[in-house]
Amino acid sequence: MRQFEFRIPDGRMAFGDVPEHIDARLQEAVKARLAGDLEASESLLWEAHLLGPKVLPVYYALYKFYFNQRRLDQAERVALIGLDAAARLGGFDPDWRRLSPGAADWASVTGASHFYLFTLKALSFITLRGGRTGESLAMLAKLRELDPADTVGYGVIAALAERVAGGE
Repeated sequence: MRQFEFRIPDGRMAFGDVPEHIDARLQEAVKARLAGDLEASESLLWEAHLLGPKVLPVYYALYKFYFNQRRLDQAERVALIGLDAAARLGGFDPDWRRLSPGAADWASVTGASHFYLFTLKALSFITLRGGRTGESLAMLAKLRELDPADTVGYGVIAALAERVAGGE
């Protein structure tokens, strides 16, 4: 299994297929990161983005890269751009505060709406790690409203955020 991927059982990307020429850049980025060349890895990730600005898994790879480097500002910026891209592809409002359960097929476990929920979960964790507990809790409440079945696994982050909020 490739390290940057989030795959569903049939082998397809849960957030959309990745064209081979973009996947090649992502794989090169993984190899560069594993070799310790973070600058090359970052460059290759942005190159993949330039080749496919509508390929949602590239945003995932980028914000995960920045988060793992503890570069929370960049991780947050990419996650926000990814939310916007997913909303445009899915045909719904990019502002999570204005979304409702009827705005998209939130129960789908593939495509733009699922990527949006997954990235909002990631953003809630990024903001929590950045010390913005209230903002994280608001995102998690929205996730609870849009995804009551917790298909993206926000429950673990919600429990952590509630413990952090209780300790403040």
